[in-house]
Amino acid sequence: MRGTSLKTKVAACAASFAAVAAVVVTAGPADAAEFTVSDNCNVPWISCSYGDLWVFYNSKELAVQGGYYKSAFATFYGSVSDHYGTSQYQGSSLSTYRYVFGNGGNGNGQYVKNNAASVQNCAPGDNYRVYFSSGYGGTSQYFAKNEPYGDCNITNLISALKNNNASSHIA
Repeated sequence: MRGTSLKTKVAACAASFAAVAAVVVTAGPADAAEFTVSDNCNVPWISCSYGDLWVFYNSKELAVQGGYYKSAFATFYGSVSDHYGTSQYQGSSLSTYRYVFGNGGNGNGQYVKNNAASVQNCAPGDNYRVYFSSGYGGTSQYFAKNEPYGDCNITNLISALKNNNASSHIA
C-alpha cells in the first residue's frame, strides 16, 4: 500500500485550516442583543421608577405647541454617562441598550446622543447638568429642580450643547 505524498498531506492540511478559519471569521458573538429605549428606567440593571430629565429632539418652540408635545423625547432618571446607551454582560450574554427619542413626534427613533435641542427638568428634588462629552466632561448647562407645584419648564440647550449633548448628571 502506498503512503500519501507529503504534497497531498500539506494540501489537505491547508484545506482543513482554511475551512476552520472561515468558520471562525464568520462567527459573531454567541449571545449579544441590542435594544432601543426612550427611558433609561427600561434598562433592566437600572433601578428607578420614572424619568425626571426630559430631553427633546426639538427646541422648546417646536417641542410643545398648544399644550401638546410635538417633539419626540427621552427621559432619564439619575446620572447617564453616555447618551448613546449602556451595555452590560449578564452571564455570557452582552446586552446593549441604545437611547433613542420616542413617544412619537419629530425625531422619533433618532439617537439621543448629539441630537437634543431642549431639556425639561421635572425632578422635584434633583438639579441636573447636561454635558458636551460622555463621562460628564466639557461644556455643561445647569437645569434647576422643579419647584413644588411648578411647571416642568422646558429650556433650550445653549448653542455649545444643541445637537452636542453626550451625558447628563445630577448636579
